[in-house]
Parts: sequence; structure tokens; C-alpha cells
Amino acid sequence: MSKALIKWISGPVLRAQAQGVFFINEAVRVGEQNLLGEVIRIQEQEIVAQVYEDTSGLRPGVTVEGSGLPLAVRLGPGLLGNIFDGLLRPLSGTRSRFVEPGMYASVVGTFPFTPEIKNGEHVHGGMVFGSVQPVDGKTQRCLLPPNLEGEVIDIVTAGDYAEDKTLCTVRASDGSTHEVAMSHLWPVRAPRPIAERLPVSGPMLTGQRILDGLFPVARGGKAALPGGFGTGKTVLQETLAKWCDADIIVYVGCGERGNEMSGVLHEFPRLEDPRSGRPLMERTVIIANVSNMPVAAREASIYTGVTVAEYFRDQGMHVALMADSTSRWAEALREVSGRLGELPAEAGYPAYLSSRLADFYERAARVRTLAGDEGSVTLIGAISPPGGDFSEPVTTHTKRYVRCFWALDRNRANARFYPAIHPLQSYSEDVPALASWWQANGNPQWLAARGQFLTLLEQHAHLERMARIVGKEALPPRQQLILLCADLVNEGFLRQSAISPVDRYCSPQRQMAMMRLLRRFMELAEKALNEGIGVDRLIQLPIARRLQRMGEDVPEDRPQLFEELGAQLESDFVSLKGAVSRAS
Repeated sequence: MSKALIKWISGPVLRAQAQGVFFINEAVRVGEQNLLGEVIRIQEQEIVAQVYEDTSGLRPGVTVEGSGLPLAVRLGPGLLGNIFDGLLRPLSGTRSRFVEPGMYASVVGTFPFTPEIKNGEHVHGGMVFGSVQPVDGKTQRCLLPPNLEGEVIDIVTAGDYAEDKTLCTVRASDGSTHEVAMSHLWPVRAPRPIAERLPVSGPMLTGQRILDGLFPVARGGKAALPGGFGTGKTVLQETLAKWCDADIIVYVGCGERGNEMSGVLHEFPRLEDPRSGRPLMERTVIIANVSNMPVAAREASIYTGVTVAEYFRDQGMHVALMADSTSRWAEALREVSGRLGELPAEAGYPAYLSSRLADFYERAARVRTLAGDEGSVTLIGAISPPGGDFSEPVTTHTKRYVRCFWALDRNRANARFYPAIHPLQSYSEDVPALASWWQANGNPQWLAARGQFLTLLEQHAHLERMARIVGKEALPPRQQLILLCADLVNEGFLRQSAISPVDRYCSPQRQMAMMRLLRRFMELAEKALNEGIGVDRLIQLPIARRLQRMGEDVPEDRPQLFEELGAQLESDFVSLKGAVSRAS
């Protein structure tokens, strides 16, 4: 075991005189408390390491011991339903109420195991060798470590076993034997291997109309959610976690405020899974790393979260990872970089900020696993740009690696318009690939409807300033109609309450029904305007108010109400034309 002696220390960064061989990203233990750290630089006989715990009390001369292994976390069935810190140390489910110095272990429990392989069978890395089905949790599959291949010489019978107990023994081709448990270690900075990447086949449905209808994210895709303070990033991510159609949710609270993270930790265990009626935590892993925790651990928490997501992906599951927020993670990079004495780049961030962001976002994918199943990891990273400035480095670099950009707008948030996503600052590059999915699911007009709505909202933005100066009544009738139709789209389709029992979730079928009604109103209103009917008469139509309220008035289980709205829409315009004819 290699050792070193500390010669200099500043916050989480130390320099030590090496008395053996170390390698980059090697996990180390520091001092009598065995504080966990990682080697990040080697120069001749000196190593530089970052420590993931409070370094108070450390001094020159303290011993640093190398492990010979990279920084890794233990992946197993005990992850689901629990809360961890940035190094996957348990914050729940243990006797200790706090993370103690030097503590480094996952939750080790007992689970009912059923083998799915036999003695003498040839197995390979990533293969499923058994399953775990807890009484009150989600069924999980036990995987062989990705780098293992050989012949099974022993496998236990079905029964209850500890997560770290040997269940299977494999003899490799070189004659060595390897013991396999339900859980195994994996380096957090190394992507888990896959058989192949698969192209986009469908969206990850979120239940939010502005996202699914206008700016959809592909399953296995990546999205950025930038917004200033108070624009609703955390609430929107919690909503996505509850309502998206992913099998597993991994929520990473990276450097957020303690009171905000406390709200997440209290609320998530109380949420009900709308798909099963059981607690949402049964298919959720929370990694909590608040702003006053050691800064280096914040930098590692992002990699820990995506490694956990890849582990469930390799079981053939679809995983959604919510990272809140990558700006705090970038600030941790900046602080450690400053202590290392590296030359700063834009806004003081290190020059490698862009490549680190790429390392994170490129681990999102829809894949064929080593076991032959299909799985995916969809990444949604929140960004907290200072002052809501989207030109700052973290936002601009992130835009290079994501395909969906959901820009939160402070003006909309101040007007209590939620989700406060600005439709003209946001975009989705997955739209062309997802149009075939909507068509295959009976909605061939989705692409045309989306384009019509965005064009209308852009025209509305150009006219809105003029309307504030001269008044809507002074505008030409056709421009007044644009403002009317845009207001209907905003109020009737884009506004959606996360706390409404009716409107907090909207299925694709319900979204398309709403789009069709709004498009039909625009078509009939255009014809009425050409026939000389004033916009003031259109505003007074009863159906206009009902279209604004249809998100609240038409629940998921009563789609026939859309037919009634459609009938009233036709009837109101027929009555309007009749009234105008009689008056003339």
C-alpha cells in the first residue's frame, strides 16, 4: 500500500510527499479518521489530492494512504428508496443520524434472492444472474460485474441474503475464481460499458404540455433547465420526477440551499406514485449534497448520480436523472481549481469546464445493455445562472451538449405563470425524430400544430409591446385576433398547475385534443374576421372562456368532454354568424 505525508493543505486540497506509487483518480485515506480523498495530480514525488470531507485539524506530516483502486461506489438493491450524500453514504436507513468522518458504505440489507443461472453455465459481464423482489419495493435484477466472464462453479439456492454476501462463484478462463454478491463496486468517473447505443425511438413523457407538446425530450436524451432564483426550477424537477414515465428516478441535489433540499427530503417520501399508488420513494434514489457540505464532495456527486442511473439502466430500466443544479457543481470545480493555482478562464471557471460538462451529459443514452435488454438514462440538468444571464459560461457550454433547452423566464414567474418556460427562448432538437412517434400514436397533426403555436407566439411577442403603447383597440383587427389566439394558447395550453389535482398531469392524447380545439377556434375565428365580424364579438363567445379553462375542467378520465367542447365551439360560431346576419 502506497503512503504519502502531507506537506501543504488548503481547504479540501492537499499536497503530499509520496512514498510509493500512486495513480490519477486513485482513492486515498487521510489521517487517523480515514477521510476519503482522490488523487487529482502527480508531479515527480508529489501528489495532489482533493478531500471529500471536512479537513479541519489536518496538518503537515499526517499520513495519506493509497487504496490502489479508483474512487468507486457500491451498487446494489439497497439503493432504491434511500437517501445518500454525494459519495453514496447513507443519510437514511441507518442508526447514525449523521455522516461521520471516514464513513464510506452503502446501505446493506437483506433481500429475497432468486437465482436465474445454474452451475456449469458460461456467463459474461453484465449478465443477469438473479433477481430480488422485496415485499414493498420494485423488482430488481442482480448483475455480474461488467468485466467478469467465466464458468459458474457455485450458485446459492433461493432465499434471503445480505446484499454483500457471496451468492455466486465464477471461474475465469485463467483459472482464477471470483465471488459475486448482489452488489459490486464501480468507479464513478468511468461510464459503464454497453453493447451498443440505439437511435431515438420515442419521447420521455413528462405530463407537462409545454414540454411534451412543444419541446419534447427523447428517451435517453439530455435537457437543460436554466433559470434565475425563484423561477421554479426545483418545483418543475420535482413535478417531472413524479409524473414522467421513467422506471427509476435519481434526484441529485448538488450544492443547493439547505432549506430547499430539506423540503425535497421531506416531500419526496410522502409523494404517491401515480402509476402504482404506492410511495414514489420505492423507485427513487436521492443524493443530497447541500451548499455547506465539503465542496469537493459536491464535485463528485454528479458522477455518483449518473453512475447509479447507469446501474439501473443496465437492468433494462428507463431512468430519469434530475441534477439540481449543475451551476453549483461548476462552482465547486472553480473553487478547487483556484486552490490548485490553475489559470482561470471565463468568469473564473477552469479551462476544462466544457469537457467536464461533456463527460456528464454524454453519459445519457438509449442503449442495448450487455444483457441484451433495452435501457436508457435521460439527463435533466438545472442551471442557476447569476442574475438569470443565459450568456454566462455554464449555460453557454451546456447548450453545446444538450438537445433540449427549457429556458425559465423571470417575468412569467413573477406573473405566476407556471411552468415559467419561455416558448421563444426554448428549443428541442429531438422534434424531427419524435414526429414519427406522434404519428404512430394517432396524432399525425402534432408537428403542424406545434409549428402553428410557435409561429403565433412569436407574432404575439412582436405585437405585445405595441399593444402596451397604443392599446389593443387601436391595432388592426387581424393583429387583435393574433393577440386573442395567443392568449388562448398561453392560458388554455401552456399554463399548467403543479398542485392542481386535475391539471398537474396531461397525457399525450389529452394534449392533442386541446391542440385540435385551439386550432379549430383559430380557423373559425379567421373565417369570421374575413366575413366582417369584429374581434370584440369573438372575445365574448362563451367557448373562449371554456377553452381557457379546459385544463382544469376536463380531467383525464373524461375525454368525452372534449367532444362537447368541440360541439359548443361549432355552435357558438354558427350562432354568432346568425346574430350578425340578423343585425345587418
